[in-house]
Amino acid sequence: DKVFPFNPKSVSAAFTRATRYLGIADLHFHDLRHEATSRLFERGYSIQEVAQFTLHESWETLRRYTHLKPEDVPQR
Repeated sequence: DKVFPFNPKSVSAAFTRATRYLGIADLHFHDLRHEATSRLFERGYSIQEVAQFTLHESWETLRRYTHLKPEDVPQR
């Protein structure tokens, strides 16, 4: 069973139409993964916890999706 029972091509096409309609240039559906990864780290999740959400198998690949500023990361 799928969590979201939608055809991936339909989702991609709808996202593309929406960005064009809203006049948002150079935004791709995959960019949302980068954004979500950074926000999880900003909320204080550990590397292992974020990897469980994003399904990255290594820190090397996960790091490519992470765009953080030091002031946005909570101190533990």
